[in-house]
Amino acid sequence: MAKVGIIAAMDEELALFLQLTGKEKSKNEFVECTINGTDCVLVKCGIGKVNAALTTQRLISEYKVTHIINTGIAGALAKNLRVFDIVVSTDTVYHDFDVTGFGYKPTMIPRMKESYFKADNALIENAKTAFQTISTKEGFESVHMMEGRVASGDQFICDKSVKQHIIDICNPACVEMEGAAIAHTSFVNKVPFVVIRCMSDNAEESTEAFNEKKAALISAELVIAMLGEF
Repeated sequence: MAKVGIIAAMDEELALFLQLTGKEKSKNEFVECTINGTDCVLVKCGIGKVNAALTTQRLISEYKVTHIINTGIAGALAKNLRVFDIVVSTDTVYHDFDVTGFGYKPTMIPRMKESYFKADNALIENAKTAFQTISTKEGFESVHMMEGRVASGDQFICDKSVKQHIIDICNPACVEMEGAAIAHTSFVNKVPFVVIRCMSDNAEESTEAFNEKKAALISAELVIAMLGEF
């Protein structure tokens, strides 16, 4: 029987899930519940790769989840992605992992067989099916979904030159701060995972153009629909 760990970095990204459980806000506790017929464990991990990895390991080791879904927002990098479009991860990578001084290519992790962590195919298909069920809902008429690479690093990207560097080294669809760490931890533990991200910005503007609340809601709506597919 499936037991899905749902990880978000911020309160805004977890808010809709918590409303369904009758809670208003997470204090980084793990919330066990049933959503759309599927057993879940909800948790806010906090921002950044270490917070994300620690929380993922606890979901796996202590709560024995069978699948991991990371929900939230990201900055768009792919040319055809617009604000409020959705990316379903094909794989994830650390854009800030750099040991090129030892002859490795940018993003490569020394002495690991994998540096690009592949999402679970069944979960990708689940997301695609779920999107079809919500794409006709009010507010989703102009939302598009694509499969693509998610790049993670411990920095908020709002500069065109930094954005271009990330595109040059790993060509991701979007950029954020937790997905690769969640994927890395899931990969090591052999737990199926996928990262779902809605675009809050285009990764080259100030925080004034940051649409986190609406983007977080769109991502959450998709994940909730996914839970009905288990």
